[in-house]
Amino acid sequence: MNAQDNHAPTPADSVIDWLTNGTRDERFIDNIFAQMCIRLQQAGIPLKRATLHVQINHPQWLGARMIWSDGMQGAEIARVDYDVRERSEFIGSPASEIIEGAAELRENLEQDPSRGRKHALYDEMRASGLTDYVAWPLYHTLGKQHVVTFATDRSGGFDPAHISALRKVLPVLALVSEIRIKNRLARTLLETYVGSHAGELILAGATRRGTGTTVRAAIMICDLRDFTKISDNWPRDDVIDLLNDYFDAMSEPIARHGGEILKFIGDGLLAIFPLQAPDACANLLHAVTEARQAMAALNVRNSATGRAPLNYGIGVHVGDVMYGNIGSTTRLDFTVIGPAVNMASRLEALTKQLGRPVLLSRDFAELVEGKFELERVGKHEVRGFSDPIELFAYHG
Repeated sequence: MNAQDNHAPTPADSVIDWLTNGTRDERFIDNIFAQMCIRLQQAGIPLKRATLHVQINHPQWLGARMIWSDGMQGAEIARVDYDVRERSEFIGSPASEIIEGAAELRENLEQDPSRGRKHALYDEMRASGLTDYVAWPLYHTLGKQHVVTFATDRSGGFDPAHISALRKVLPVLALVSEIRIKNRLARTLLETYVGSHAGELILAGATRRGTGTTVRAAIMICDLRDFTKISDNWPRDDVIDLLNDYFDAMSEPIARHGGEILKFIGDGLLAIFPLQAPDACANLLHAVTEARQAMAALNVRNSATGRAPLNYGIGVHVGDVMYGNIGSTTRLDFTVIGPAVNMASRLEALTKQLGRPVLLSRDFAELVEGKFELERVGKHEVRGFSDPIELFAYHG
């Protein structure tokens, strides 16, 4: 944009002032984007449709697309898969042209379609009565690039003053959106790597080494059997796929029933169900039931490709744990420690010796007594504990 565009008064000035000073308490960029479009309309710019395409670091999604249309108070959000760049909806689209380096893309939708760009999106916009379309890159720091688009149904399309006003909004929208996207990114990364509850605590300031709280929780430790043999004999990519499938089968039921996975340890996982939830112990066993069903289905799929079935052990105990920051001065882990965690780990190790995939301590079993069918397997020595522990097996 040139100096004249930067300094000449435009209908967007009030919108720029609002973006700069009036959005401090708004957490979500989709809400800001929708309100910005409404305010641009109120300032006299004939917007009918607008989109904001952002790339995010998420384990499942490449990015998100926010779509606003005339009459909407909010923006619709659609998540974008990693493989979108291989699909027709992206190939040749305005977003692809901008990402590939175009500094501006303008399309007169009133002209003969045979003279314009070819993509299904343009046909859809013409069919909905739009007359003009413009797309620009939205630059964030360190070369990160996103895409913003605007369209109108005004006869003759946007006039030069409209385009100048929209251009003037872009740098401020870039700053405002980057703050929100990075806030969301920080939250997503914490949820991905330490879990939602621990992530919330860390964002709230629980970052000092040695700080934590005592939590009474049901503890579940799961471990895959014969993983060393599998990893030594299978191709690397097959091992990674196997682990991901196994963790999906185990993890999704845990999250669904209110548990929190604190860490993956090689081929094992540690999860807790805080007893502040009245049905925490029952929820843990419901999660185990669904996980076992998912593992059975996974083994059926694996057998169809000639793979051996996967076996696992689960140890479950209940007790007080210290929940907080542990580690070196520069590298911390937000986790749980304590004798109750050690007990769950020892029970998981005993599952192989006793031939029961799921072993529960008496302390845990007493909290679900009468609600689930359990098998008493007697008292057994548990390494690190002086007295034999009465154990129960769960076959649900």
